[in-house]
Amino acid sequence: MKSSGSFRRLKVSADGSGVVSHAGLGMLRELAGHTGLVAALDDALADTYRGPWVHSPGQVLTDLAVAVADGAGAITGIGVLGDREDVFGAVASMPTAWRVLDRVDAEHLPAVRAARAAARQAAWAAGAGPDLSRELCIDLDATITVAHSEKENAAATWKRTFGFHPLLAFLDRPDIAGGEALGGLLRPGNAGSNTAADHIQVLDMALASLPAHARPTPGDPGGPRVLARSDSAGATRAFAAACRERGVGFSFGFPVDFRIKKFVDGIPEQCWYPAIDTSSGIRDGAWVTEVTANIDLSAWPDGSRLILRKERPHPGAQLTFTDSDGMRITAFLTDAPPGVVGGNIAGLELRHRQHARVEDRIRQAKATGLRNLPCRGFSENAAWLEAVMMATDLIAWTKLIAFGGDPVLAR
Repeated sequence: MKSSGSFRRLKVSADGSGVVSHAGLGMLRELAGHTGLVAALDDALADTYRGPWVHSPGQVLTDLAVAVADGAGAITGIGVLGDREDVFGAVASMPTAWRVLDRVDAEHLPAVRAARAAARQAAWAAGAGPDLSRELCIDLDATITVAHSEKENAAATWKRTFGFHPLLAFLDRPDIAGGEALGGLLRPGNAGSNTAADHIQVLDMALASLPAHARPTPGDPGGPRVLARSDSAGATRAFAAACRERGVGFSFGFPVDFRIKKFVDGIPEQCWYPAIDTSSGIRDGAWVTEVTANIDLSAWPDGSRLILRKERPHPGAQLTFTDSDGMRITAFLTDAPPGVVGGNIAGLELRHRQHARVEDRIRQAKATGLRNLPCRGFSENAAWLEAVMMATDLIAWTKLIAFGGDPVLAR
């Protein structure tokens, strides 16, 4: 991408004078401009203004995202940029930022998501793109965001708290030990965990957020390979069927219930194979086996396979009725045919276990803007969620583009 020349260049020295805090945020702010994110957001929200704007909506939203990347948990965090006008230039005030969030209503939210997708395409073209000869893994997971005051659509959660239950999708980027936020759906706190319609909607958001050349083509084995990973909340027949229709593979946690408990104790020891770790070495104290023939999977898409894992619980762990002979039993369902993943079923189990990295993405987001949805209205909070996901993307793209030559620093 060519420089627009609209950003003031900073001189970096180690002489100990002229120290400016938060100066590194300038990289994220520049990237938002160079990827076209600011301009695309301006186009998406231009019709919400009757006259010329002082601060463009795209710049305000990306400045909010940059503030979130810096640790902001509320709209007032934009003041960190405003206090350093000599570094960042003119920055909108908190009331202006709130008004821009208010303009992102349900009618304009799809255009904001499309703007983020266009910026992703530009970032990937500039060097942030993954290796498409490898499988892309989209991790879906939900989390609880507690509301500390009355907010629209906040409700009681299954954890006996009060707030929201957003469902999120991240593209796993192990090359930088991070991820890109492909989609998020803000839901009331009482939204169900196994709601197939919500999982399908977020999967469609995630696929639409990918550049066109990275999306799977149903029936084309030579096209990009995309895998949807989820815990047992995503293990519904409707969601599995939707993945198959879209050409997406799946790997879902599967509940260990009485059906599995009936036969797991009778599996011969020689049928359990050692689990492996990320370096393909044997993982001590863990074994895997396939039990597809032991359970009726006819209601699931053709080729579905059920794989069990047993391992020694960590010290102090409390056993459950589904554990066998002191071993913790877990299961997952996948439609990957034999030979697709190295390491056979142990490789499939390692691939599914890496879904746990989505917890890091959510934990990082909740350390900043996701720990609190700051607005009273539901649409404003949905817009705030988009800003949180923009922050995730800007961090990932900056690592991939600016530090591509130094993988250790990028991670």
